[in-house]
Amino acid sequence: MDDLTLITNGRRVSGWTSINIVRGIERFPSGFQIGMTERFPGEFGRLLVYPGDPVQVLLGDDVVVTGYVDDFSPTLNATTHSVSVSGRGKCQDLVDCSHFYNGCQMSNITPLAMAIKLATPYGIDVVSDVGAGESVLVWQLPWGETPYNILEPVARNSQMLIYENPDGSLRLSQAMRPAAGRRYPVVAEGVNIESITMRWSMSQRFSQYIGRSLPMDTMSDMGKGPDVVAIVEDPGVPRLRVRSIIAETGDTSDYKITQARVNWEAVRRAGRSMQATVTVDSWRDDAGNLWQPNTLVTLTAPTVHVPRVNWLISDVTYRRDETGTHADLVLMPPEAFAVQPVNLFPTMRDVIAGAAKGGS
Repeated sequence: MDDLTLITNGRRVSGWTSINIVRGIERFPSGFQIGMTERFPGEFGRLLVYPGDPVQVLLGDDVVVTGYVDDFSPTLNATTHSVSVSGRGKCQDLVDCSHFYNGCQMSNITPLAMAIKLATPYGIDVVSDVGAGESVLVWQLPWGETPYNILEPVARNSQMLIYENPDGSLRLSQAMRPAAGRRYPVVAEGVNIESITMRWSMSQRFSQYIGRSLPMDTMSDMGKGPDVVAIVEDPGVPRLRVRSIIAETGDTSDYKITQARVNWEAVRRAGRSMQATVTVDSWRDDAGNLWQPNTLVTLTAPTVHVPRVNWLISDVTYRRDETGTHADLVLMPPEAFAVQPVNLFPTMRDVIAGAAKGGS
């Protein structure tokens, strides 16, 4: 059976009875909370874990979190003596701390290069599954702002997700998509599902998404005026439900950002309308690999009206408590993780574009 091992200060501590570790592609950084009860008098006298200590958390032989202890909480009462330890991955410093890049501006910078410049001073490596990304001509770095908040819109401009690897490095990626003929780990009713809650929703979906420019022709018919720059239909919505998206100031002359935004609204909302929260009976799939965020699984649960789909793991929680060992998975279609288009220069786009052309 897999056991959890905490490695800190050159020591390996196992025997944890309460385990909760969470990783996800929309969670930055990863986190853990573990605990144990003293089995022998004086046993915990030798267990010293200090807040701020570097740690690695392993399930079996697999590292799942590399980071630091946030809290160490011993508890003593008349009948028990217990300890709990919680912490997060190394990337916590990119969301808690301010940047200290030498300067308040970066020029001709890609998301990958920006991430390296912001993360390296905190001892954090950066990897990318999707290349360097689109270069940004100039980007401001306000004093006091966190590295994550600086990087996120630039990464989003290149349709990149940001999350943390088990080794504590920052990862730039995109949601995995199903490939024809490929087999994925199975999450199936009657096989390894202990419980499943399926949510089907129509509350945030619309039959028609209309991108509109400003100013609008108030005398024109809805959906047919000269202000309309894009229309996207969602055939899965059974009645008329219209949502208008107003072009942001500084969009390109052909309204590419608004068109991309309209398509994103339709695709992402349709993807988010289907979500399965599943508890399975093991931390590992049928091949012996730990369940991982941003990996595809084949979900089969006909009782809750899911005959067979290839969906993405958004979040995974490795859990052990008095009920046993479980993994809680949040599953959605890959389209649910489409990245929102961003207008990086809402007021200066034309000026910057003109400057770039003049300098070429």
